[in-house]
Amino acid sequence: MAPFRLVATDIDGTLITSERVISPATIDVLSRVPVPVVLVTGRPVRWLAQLNDQLPTPLPAVCANGAVIYDPAADQVLRAHTIGVDLLLEVTKQLRDVVPDVSLAVEVEDGRAFRHEETWQIRWEHDRRIRVIASPEELTSEPAVKLLARSATADPDDFLELVSRTLGDRVEATRSSSSALVEISAAGVTKAAGLAWFCEQRGITADEVVAFGDMPNDIPLLAWAGRGVAMGNAHPALRAVADDVTVTNDDDGVATYLSRLFAL
Repeated sequence: MAPFRLVATDIDGTLITSERVISPATIDVLSRVPVPVVLVTGRPVRWLAQLNDQLPTPLPAVCANGAVIYDPAADQVLRAHTIGVDLLLEVTKQLRDVVPDVSLAVEVEDGRAFRHEETWQIRWEHDRRIRVIASPEELTSEPAVKLLARSATADPDDFLELVSRTLGDRVEATRSSSSALVEISAAGVTKAAGLAWFCEQRGITADEVVAFGDMPNDIPLLAWAGRGVAMGNAHPALRAVADDVTVTNDDDGVATYLSRLFAL
């Protein structure tokens, strides 16, 4: 058996196909992997049901790029790391000063609710937990597990560089979207840090973890894990830090790699 005690995988662009479904082949392999599988995702808690409903057993998750650790069996948030109100005020002001067309939103209530400016486009998610703010002050009225900033005109990589340079090390800025959408977390919050906490509770070390991802927000995760595997469709920056590369998400890259790794 391979010397790994845990599998960590991103969801979008990694575990699921471009049609946002998990293939039967991948479900079959996950059911036969002899070690725990953990989702490590930029998604908020409320988006996990879309995946877990397709699986025989819901998987534990490191959500919001490491800010939230979630136990689906108990529907319980085990740990949450938020951006405080004062810092949110500072950061949002800086972003509005530097990016004239910026549109902002926040993940609140441990990622169970979402507040956004009127300019923010909601493409497919509509329920009572998602609503437009009544005033700019409401955006920063409570701690957030994630602040999101979007530009309608910037290049995605250039926009991440601008936001990172503007905000410095007071927060963590990354991206997982193909558009100019930057995800901002509290300082020190990354997928790697969230998974490290999860593993520490179970006596699992970094070298015993194999991790999969596709976008810049997966860079800390793949760099931390004993083996970091980039998808065939991965961003060049992630491929540069990966130990290995598998085929694309639409070709069941995670399942293909795990089948070989564990001789399934």
